[in-house]
Amino acid sequence: MLIEPADTLSPSIDFRSIGERLRAHRLGAGLRAETVAGQLGVSRAAVYRMEKGEIVKIETLERLARILDTTLASLLGVDTEYYTSPVAYFERMRQLETDATRIMAHFEPISFLLTSDQYGGYLEQMLREAEPQGDEAPIAAVMKLLQERKRAFARRRPPIVSLIGLREIERFVHFGLVGRIDLPPSVRMERSLAARREVERIVGLLQEHPLDMQIGIVDGSMPNATFQVFERPGGAFVAVSPFRFGELPNITAGIAQVTAAPQAVALYTKMVEDLWQRAYKGEHAAEVLTRMLKVV
Repeated sequence: MLIEPADTLSPSIDFRSIGERLRAHRLGAGLRAETVAGQLGVSRAAVYRMEKGEIVKIETLERLARILDTTLASLLGVDTEYYTSPVAYFERMRQLETDATRIMAHFEPISFLLTSDQYGGYLEQMLREAEPQGDEAPIAAVMKLLQERKRAFARRRPPIVSLIGLREIERFVHFGLVGRIDLPPSVRMERSLAARREVERIVGLLQEHPLDMQIGIVDGSMPNATFQVFERPGGAFVAVSPFRFGELPNITAGIAQVTAAPQAVALYTKMVEDLWQRAYKGEHAAEVLTRMLKVV
């Protein structure tokens, strides 16, 4: 890939987005700004300025890519961005949501943004149960980012189209909010009741018909990977993730992807439209979930 010298770079390059990706990769690598600054031979303030969108020389970006264990193309956003770290990925989600004009999403089983205030505590427990010998730091960092995203979403309330698979919800209630299966029966029962309360919350949202929130319940096959389409003033992005926050959660294995490729955006948007057309909505969707809760 041929890249022009820094002093002749096109003014159309989005340095703010480059800075956002730098921050996401730095957090994902678990590096402090002063650590990166030391390796670059610059001040910590200079690193923060880069992350806020200050013009960066190509040579500096190449060095940053090596420090952060990513690629120059990924930092520039000219190719698909790959994230093996859930911390980096969810920081990127937080950034993309900041000025999104609409979000279209499918999470398994439900979007964290639609969960109750109590769900975060259960999720933290589930993550520890799923990796009992794992490092606590990534769990704490992920939970902090998720709570920041939820608070920002509550303040801005961007329109969201959320697709929920009925089969995934059934499994969610059956297993309950657990990180592994071999928990005491009393704990399994309490966690199943907690899962039911989350579904009852979705029923309430369906009955309320909030103008900025469209929820569709799909009775049929759903994509195996969760995804989001972010429509923003400067364009749209697609994010696809192997990470999940339902029963038996996963934040340790998988590679998440973010891209602004027009074909990917068009294909995922079309898939959302097709799924939405055959989804239960409003009162009908609320009735479907209520019947499900009676038999599961």
